[in-house]
Amino acid sequence: MQRYDTYKPSGVKWLGEIPSHWEVIKSKYLWKESFSISENGNEELLSVSQYDGITPAKGDSRSESLKGYKIVSENDLVINIMLAWMGGLGVSKYDGIVSPAYCVYKLTNDSNPKYLHYLYKTPLYLAEFARHSSGVIPSRWRMYTDDFGQVVSLLPPRKEQDAIVEYLDEKMAKIDAAIAQQQKMIDLLNERKQIIINRAVTKGLNPNAKMKDSGVEWIGEVPEGWDFVRLKHLTKIISKGTTPSTIGKEILPNGNIRFLKAENIVNNSVCENPEFFIDEATHAILKRSNLQENDLLFVIAGATIGKVAILPKELTPANTNQAISFIRLNNPEMAKYIWYVLQSEITKKYIWLNAVQSAQPNISMEDLGNIQMPIPDVSIQKEIINSIEAKVSPIENSICNCQNQISLLQERKQIIINEVVTGKVKVM
Repeated sequence: MQRYDTYKPSGVKWLGEIPSHWEVIKSKYLWKESFSISENGNEELLSVSQYDGITPAKGDSRSESLKGYKIVSENDLVINIMLAWMGGLGVSKYDGIVSPAYCVYKLTNDSNPKYLHYLYKTPLYLAEFARHSSGVIPSRWRMYTDDFGQVVSLLPPRKEQDAIVEYLDEKMAKIDAAIAQQQKMIDLLNERKQIIINRAVTKGLNPNAKMKDSGVEWIGEVPEGWDFVRLKHLTKIISKGTTPSTIGKEILPNGNIRFLKAENIVNNSVCENPEFFIDEATHAILKRSNLQENDLLFVIAGATIGKVAILPKELTPANTNQAISFIRLNNPEMAKYIWYVLQSEITKKYIWLNAVQSAQPNISMEDLGNIQMPIPDVSIQKEIINSIEAKVSPIENSICNCQNQISLLQERKQIIINEVVTGKVKVM
């Protein structure tokens, strides 16, 4: 890619030099806040995501009136004032409505809104939105209209904006197709992994074993000699956490006590990114949900319901919120076997049949405790664990490779966008 012929100081330290014919303008001269509200709430409900921008909301139950929600038109900029610094904003491709807590802006000149969408999602601009946000800690940061208005927008001539958008749309489409291909491979590998786990924990390892009817339709036959035990009869406790804000406390960006949310359960393991913490005083107040090594963490609410992980010792002390149930077994040595059963298709079907299907599906502690577990002798459990690990390990390595490829592709997307919208490279 070639650079522009000449550059000039932008006059803004964080922008540095820009192409000599580009300009910078405060955003308050580009955007005007809109306060139009819905009279009946019948318009399409839109969601503001830091990852996907503005999209139709998923699971819109319409259980509550959306009258008074803010009206959004195509090409309007919508900002979640609490998450602007994390990318919780975007230019809408849809007409609809959003939460009254969001800010909606309309363009006041002929700039290409898609160009500005690309610009505002760059790390450079997210850092600037963070600097213009106010609050004691990040979880309380807000970027209000006056703050956003002071952020300068980098503007090439309209023809170049259009060319940049056309170039980026084409490049992003190709990279997104490559990402989709990697994700398809991950899905296929996960299906294979699921088949291995499900067969092992319901049929055992001996193909010639005598079988008996489990009495559960979606489980079918299991080997003779296996018991059926409800999860609650294997546990000391099945409970869930509490969100600190309900007791007037805060989640912190760092600290001594790890605070685990549903987004920390990834690929049925505890992921440390993103990281949340609470202080020791809050941990003491929330002592009912103080976690221990080998606790099974089961997501009981939201889009990732059914994800499960074993809490390792190195992540303790820890606590959790109300979207996660922690299951503490009578015999911690059974944790890995029960972890596999909770990943299996029999558990997924049970959750599907028993979860409350609403805007946010959830399952109760009582229903979770009533999951029927096929339990062989401890020696057979260990054999099953070893067999699953041997078969699943190469599959997980392949999944990891695909995920690494996706990360590299996403990083490449960000580099391309940043270089083009900031004038580091020329596309026309």
